[in-house]
Amino acid sequence: MIFLEPGMKYDQVVNVLLGRNYQEEFCLSQSFDTEFIRALMDAGFLVMSYGDDTAAVLMPKLHLERSVLFFKNLHVSKSAKRLLARYTLKPFDAVPPIIKACVTAHGDDWLTEPLQEAFGKLAWPSAVDADRNRWMAADNVLHPPLRTFCSAFGLYRDDTLVAGEFGVVSGGVYTSYSGFFTENGTGTVQMILTAQYLEKQGFAFWDLGMPLEYKSALGAVELDRKAFIQKFREARGLQPVLLLSGI
Repeated sequence: MIFLEPGMKYDQVVNVLLGRNYQEEFCLSQSFDTEFIRALMDAGFLVMSYGDDTAAVLMPKLHLERSVLFFKNLHVSKSAKRLLARYTLKPFDAVPPIIKACVTAHGDDWLTEPLQEAFGKLAWPSAVDADRNRWMAADNVLHPPLRTFCSAFGLYRDDTLVAGEFGVVSGGVYTSYSGFFTENGTGTVQMILTAQYLEKQGFAFWDLGMPLEYKSALGAVELDRKAFIQKFREARGLQPVLLLSGI
């Protein structure tokens, strides 16, 4: 098992893993330092954890195969298309409530309290941004940080949150971490509207993490570790201008 510490050059770490054809997906660390976690995300790791609030370890993951949606491949079924108009997507929704809903739906096996806290510190827009009423800019544009940040997408029926997910934005790549839904079909609707939003804003692709059947049904393809890292590095330098209005 590879142990990672703050202060390392993580692109070089990834290069070593690729060069050695490292067949494990997880590394380990004892640090939950926020900037350390951000740097791991900058390098393409999907950051997970294990334990509880008294004894947790960080488990950065570099998948052997990654599910990736290139937006030209997005598939919208007839049944999903009929539902789209019933709901509104809120891009860059408040992160903590979405995380809480994901934990309620799936548990906290990998999403431990220390990691939830770190995601909250990396969230954009933050509570401070909202307090300053920056959401109400005349052009409805709020320029994001230049480095990786945590974000969330909420799906609403009128004013009721019915589905959502949180993840990480690294330049022109959005990486999903976890999601939830409370009404049949809303998980698919949320993913379709999120994909359409990301494409419109100029993202290169959507990193969906572990390959699963429902992701393939949406149009995602599988990339091996080397191919994914190449695509990720090409896209992470992009800086989309992000609109805060729903679609």
